[in-house]
Amino acid sequence: MKKYSVYLAVVVLVLASLACQTIMGGGDNNDFTPPTADSGDVSTPVAATPESNDGGDITVGGESQFPVTSDAFNVASTSESVSYQTNLSSDDVLKFYRDEFGKMGLTEDESLSVIFGSTFTMTFTGHESGKNVYLVGADAGDGSLYITIALG
Repeated sequence: MKKYSVYLAVVVLVLASLACQTIMGGGDNNDFTPPTADSGDVSTPVAATPESNDGGDITVGGESQFPVTSDAFNVASTSESVSYQTNLSSDDVLKFYRDEFGKMGLTEDESLSVIFGSTFTMTFTGHESGKNVYLVGADAGDGSLYITIALG
């Protein structure tokens, strides 16, 4: 039963990511690269656009408690989630999050991780809130990936 709950959570996260993409107006700014805190290929970006809030606790731009790749675009965040797109390969994204979440003291629960081509779901434990961190990636169809990270 627990495994079905995880799959349901993954489906909900992917749908939330797609909804955020629709709300944010598509991926027309693929050439935009936000400034970063360091000069590496992937890093936690500094807020690239002015932060705004629509009154529904969704912040467009600004920072998240979760790291995002340096090429992140169409970023939408809440206090417990972030969704964005990246042009990195799924392998690069997986390596990035295994490294970054490892530095944060999180551990991948491999029994709940599913990787199928450029679509993946990973579960990390050890968050200070006691909740799991779910990482979901899906092919956007234009060479980019939709990424959603959420506490659950």
